[in-house]
Amino acid sequence: MNETYHATPSIWLHIGSGSFHRAHQAWYLHQLLAKGNKEWSIALGNIREDGVPLLNVLQAQKGQYVLETVTPQGEREYETITSIQKIIPWDNELAALITQGADPHTKVISFTVTEGGYYLDNQFNLDQSNADIQADLNGGCRTIYGAISHILARRIANNGGAVTLLNCDNLRHNGDRFHGGLLQFLALRQQQKVIDWVKKNTRSPNTMVDRITPRPSPDIAHRVEQATGFKDCAPVMSEAFIQWVIEDDFIAGRPALEHVGVEMVESVLPYEEAKIRILNASHSCIAWAGTLIGQSYIDESTRTQSICQMAYDYVTEDVIPSLTPSPLNLEAYRDVVLERFSNPHIQDTNQRVAADGFSKIPGFITPTLQECYQRGQTPHATAMLPALFFVYLQQWHLNRLPYEYQDGILDAAAVHALLDSADPVARFAGDSKLFASLASKAEFTDLMRQSVLRVNQWLADVTRA
Repeated sequence: MNETYHATPSIWLHIGSGSFHRAHQAWYLHQLLAKGNKEWSIALGNIREDGVPLLNVLQAQKGQYVLETVTPQGEREYETITSIQKIIPWDNELAALITQGADPHTKVISFTVTEGGYYLDNQFNLDQSNADIQADLNGGCRTIYGAISHILARRIANNGGAVTLLNCDNLRHNGDRFHGGLLQFLALRQQQKVIDWVKKNTRSPNTMVDRITPRPSPDIAHRVEQATGFKDCAPVMSEAFIQWVIEDDFIAGRPALEHVGVEMVESVLPYEEAKIRILNASHSCIAWAGTLIGQSYIDESTRTQSICQMAYDYVTEDVIPSLTPSPLNLEAYRDVVLERFSNPHIQDTNQRVAADGFSKIPGFITPTLQECYQRGQTPHATAMLPALFFVYLQQWHLNRLPYEYQDGILDAAAVHALLDSADPVARFAGDSKLFASLASKAEFTDLMRQSVLRVNQWLADVTRA
């Protein structure tokens, strides 16, 4: 049984100061504080320098900010979040972050660094060719592995005790994947002492996190001030829906998260698979398609019947058979997800959701493609998603996207060369980093050719209409 409370205050260190953490994990910890449970608080830090302006604002506001939530019906609520009680200043060596992580009072270290921030190939091995990974293998702190390895080495030296390392990103088997990547990183650095310590003194539970949280727009601060009187310089907004499922495997105690709606389970797998394949993959489908026809927002694209139908068909024809049997009502989950995406008050951008496609294809989409073939079914509906991404990349290649495409693992020169090649569809379909075992199969290449043609035909039809 997990020990829930501690005689002395415990720190939950979170790495990644973006909006999602502040609308999700910080909200849950705030609910505990609001119930009178003051045993835990959050210390917030960042790996990258680009988070410094936000950290400075939060420091000036003593960690507090307002969260605006909105339902599909337009009902807005405002809540001042108080769970972040320490802001960790950034420096190039992450000295303050490492000190906090090594502190014995820090019992949980969680992180949100996006899917691409784990630098894993389709065999879930560390991508040693990445420049940031190379820098950290030489002692740097640019990645989650570099930061955590420094923290743990200091923690060992300080006799800081056991700690739970909690991945809060949309990565399949996220705790296992992070744990495996960390051990590979430590092995490459020949840190056997740290490896032995990690195996005995850490846990990395798998989790599933869910709350649509767009990048804050300027009008949020105005609404917050009107509603609360607080001139908040770091407000955040999200949909009203929220979910967090965690495998109950903490090594050094944890907050009583089950008291505030977190689902503590033995296995997160069915929740994780449903969320990644039905919500995350459909989200990307809608963003890529909406961008191609000149739309800016997810809700606008979801309410475009032909785009919504693509997402619906993908889930209904290919995903639900792949995940059945399931303890979840997958049809109902599909319908709730599409309703959430159509919320006109969230104003989530296609740009945000379309990002990181080179991580999302292998993580969210390829498993369904593979499983369809394994049961003798051609995944026509699922193949439309990578086909949309391919056509989207063609527009990026021609500098015709209406915004900058953002991707943590994009090799721009290699992708431009692929799209300039004699047979770019074959090169794309043959990329084993994207499509794993399917990359060597002629039938999959043929399916991708057909699917790209279908996407281009759809675009022509929409343009004519």
